[in-house]
Amino acid sequence: MQKKIYVVGMFDDDTASKVQAAVAAVAGVTNAVANVDKSQVLVDFDEGAGVEDAINAAISSAGVDVIG
Repeated sequence: MQKKIYVVGMFDDDTASKVQAAVAAVAGVTNAVANVDKSQVLVDFDEGAGVEDAINAAISSAGVDVIG
């Protein structure tokens, strides 16, 4: 499954790299690309219980807020 997650607080490439690495480390995620200009994270992941919640938690752990 692929999902675009819109975020607030990702203002530079360093933050985007942290977000991308945090999301990529989530079990079930096969690809993650953080885009500063679009304020979004594009994530490919295997559907499963709790994967989306884990992705959102990973984004939050990098200091960025999930808005949708």
